Order: sequence, then structure tokens, then C-alpha cells
Amino acid sequence: MLAKEVFKGMAPYKPGKQIEDVKAEFGLDRIVKLASNENPFGFSPKVKQALPKLIENLEIYPDGYSTVLRAELAAKLGVQGDQLVFGCGSDEIVEIICRTFLDEGTNTIMATPTFPQYKHNALIEGAEIKEVPLINGYHDLEGMLKEIDEQTKILWLCSPNNPTGSLINKEQFDYVMDHCPNDVLVVVDEAYYEYIETEDVPDTVKEIENYPNLLVLRTFSKAYGLAGLRIGYGIAREEITTLLNITRGPFNTTSTAQKAALIALKDQQFLEESLARNVENKHQFMDFCTKNGLPFYDSETNFLFVQLPVSGDQMFEYLLTKGFIVRSGEALGHPFGIRVTIGASEDMKQLESLMSSYLTAIKEGKAQ
Repeated sequence: MLAKEVFKGMAPYKPGKQIEDVKAEFGLDRIVKLASNENPFGFSPKVKQALPKLIENLEIYPDGYSTVLRAELAAKLGVQGDQLVFGCGSDEIVEIICRTFLDEGTNTIMATPTFPQYKHNALIEGAEIKEVPLINGYHDLEGMLKEIDEQTKILWLCSPNNPTGSLINKEQFDYVMDHCPNDVLVVVDEAYYEYIETEDVPDTVKEIENYPNLLVLRTFSKAYGLAGLRIGYGIAREEITTLLNITRGPFNTTSTAQKAALIALKDQQFLEESLARNVENKHQFMDFCTKNGLPFYDSETNFLFVQLPVSGDQMFEYLLTKGFIVRSGEALGHPFGIRVTIGASEDMKQLESLMSSYLTAIKEGKAQ
């Protein structure tokens, strides 16, 4: 069977090391996973309490319109229900966007490095990819705007950016929207929106009123801790979401995910508590990095990209033997660094100790 020609240069997504595999390989009893930007504090206890009821009637198809969740979320965001599109994680919405707007002869613009699914799905649709390198971890917005031509369909802005954590502030956002042609869709991916600390952030959802070509992505996978249930959403003008909902599969989010997201959305206490713990532990880790001369990118997320005097793979492999899974920068376009998800306080302190010991051994020529 012959697939599209582009598949010859592509490969399936390869997930990171799985916890049970690492335990078996190194004879470890406990693994601390700090590689996928998951919430180390879990998810709302109210969701856990409701789980027996959430899995009732699995023989029945889910509500393809996500009616109850849609109404609650629309009210919270101050938008109309039909301005929303739901996906099996926001990464499915990325796929839906590409299927809807891209084909051969078109192009799309993104930063590099950034969330890889923009490029992956655009390539499958036959679009040309225009990548503009980051500057000190930040989007080169002027450089991206200069790449726009008559064939450009989508401009991707990951804010805060993955893997650097850097944010596009209000002034920068306004500049992009005011200079981007109205027929180019601007997708602002805010998967880490809840983690943002600074007040210098655009109210992108409200700005949809002013910009008909704006689409905002958010998710329940990160701060809400529902990564295993796969549910995210997009917000835009109804003209855009109608097209996306035509492309979207009719039952793409499960009943369990919809109901869990609804409960999580209402449990602001859990959200606020986990966000506060993330801030405290992140700043603790930032202090460690500063004291040890390890530069890091500005981060408005639940992770920190740390630059190292050794390769990311070296540090990754060492930490793996000690039961800590991080993300090597070599797979993210930054070979001399690691991306570390902020974990529980004691885990972060242990990680700091391991990193310090390894870097000292490297310096003294004792590391293998």
C-alpha cells in the first residue's frame, strides 16, 4: 500500500520512557517522572470521588456536542457555546485545524523549537513549513510576520512556549494581531495558561471580539491534571469553530472525559492549591539553578528548560539510573539542556542533589 509521499520522511511519535520499563531496567522501586509536564499533585479529589458514576453507561455513545461541559465552559469564558470546539486533548484540535485549512500549495509559519505537532500535522496535509528560530527562548515575532505571503494559512504561537516556557506578552500579542493579515489564522496555543504568573498577559479570549482570525487553544491535561482522559478545547469566532466542528469526528471526546472536565472546572480550590505549590517549587528550583550557574529560559509554565555544560542526553541518562525521568533537550532542538517538569518539593530537592553531584563529577573528571 502506498501512502502519501511525505510519510517517507516522517516517523511515528515515540513516547518517553515508561515508569515500569525504567523500574525493570535499573532495578528501582520508585520512579519520579518529570518529563511530560503533567501535574505532580494529581487531579481534583472530587473527580476521583465521582469516578464510579463517571464510568456508568459505557455502552452508550457520548454526547458529540459536549452540551453540559460546553455550557459551563462558555459561561466561565464569557463566550457563546458555538464558539467552542472540543478535542481529544488540544493536540487533536491542532490536527483538526490542519485538516481544515491546509493542503498542497499552502504554507504555515511556526517557531522552532516549539510544540512539534504543528509541523507534524501540517506536513501530512502537504503544506510547506516555515520555521523561524526562537531568540533567547522567545518567538521572533517580526521574523515570523515577514514570512507571511499569499499562500500562508496559519501562524502558530505557542504561549507560553513549549519547550522554553517563554510568554508572548500583551504588547507583543497586539503587535502580531495588528500586523497579521485577516485571512491568516492566528492560533495561540495556551496549554499552560493557568500557570502564568505575570499580569502582563493578553486576554486572548476577549480579543476574539476584535480579531476574526484568532483561535485560542487550552486544555484540561496540564493544570487540571486530566492528561489521561484527553480533553482540550478551542475558542474562536463561530465562523471558524463551525468549520472545525465539520472536520471533527462526531464522538471524539468520551463521556467520562466530559464529565470529569466539568467537575474539575468547578473545583477551583484544587486548581489554586496545585498552582501555588507549583510556583513555590519552581522558584526553589530556579534558585538552585542560579546558585549553580545553570542558565534557564524565562518560564511561565510548570516546567523549566535548564541549559547545561554537558549534553542533555548525558544528564538524562544519569538521572534515569537514579529513578528520575526528565526530557533531554537533544530531542527538542536544544542539545545542551534538559526540560524539567516541576514536581513535589521533596522530589525537586532530590533532583537538585543528583544534578549537583553529577555536574561536580563532570568538572572533576570523575563521571563516566
